[in-house]
Amino acid sequence: LVLGCGTCVAVCLAGGEKEVAILATQLKMALALENQDVDIDQFTIERQCDREFIEQVNAKVNVDDCDLILSTACGAGVQLVSDVFDHKVVLPALNTTFIGVAEGPGVWTERCRSCSDCVLAETGGICPVTICAKGLVNGPCGGVRKGKCEVDPEKDCAWTLIYNRLEKLGRLDRMEQILGAKKHSVEAHPAKIIHDAYRRRYK
Repeated sequence: LVLGCGTCVAVCLAGGEKEVAILATQLKMALALENQDVDIDQFTIERQCDREFIEQVNAKVNVDDCDLILSTACGAGVQLVSDVFDHKVVLPALNTTFIGVAEGPGVWTERCRSCSDCVLAETGGICPVTICAKGLVNGPCGGVRKGKCEVDPEKDCAWTLIYNRLEKLGRLDRMEQILGAKKHSVEAHPAKIIHDAYRRRYK
């Protein structure tokens, strides 16, 4: 079973319904060249990071008849599919790279490290942890040249961007604040969030 995800990876043209159909066809062709006759089912659900959608798969495909599931979701989706169908081998079809934004057609850039200690309120909505090659949270290093990063001169220095944004917002006083060291203890993995009000509402 080639199992697609209709949300993030679909938008990225990496793992949605169309890509699942292409992958299934490619697999059939490759196996045919090796004289292997293999039935390949394909199905795309709304989200693989949500158990209720995964549980709908059996209504369309008999998972018990499948030798394995090839998931085109991100790593979170692959793991949840593996939890739901723990009696089946679940393989990732993609490599999850980062949490990013679309910059233009076919271009995505990383914007968040999910560090659980957000500083965006102090830095004009620009994340130094992610955008700065060194992850500096209290101003630029000594290697800035003409607003460019010394690690990659093609990229703007994160702290130059932050300064310009804060100046535009009339909040340059924020540059004088010392941000505390990152609380890496809150990054304990695997992380878990329990939203009690949400649970009460939907129980």
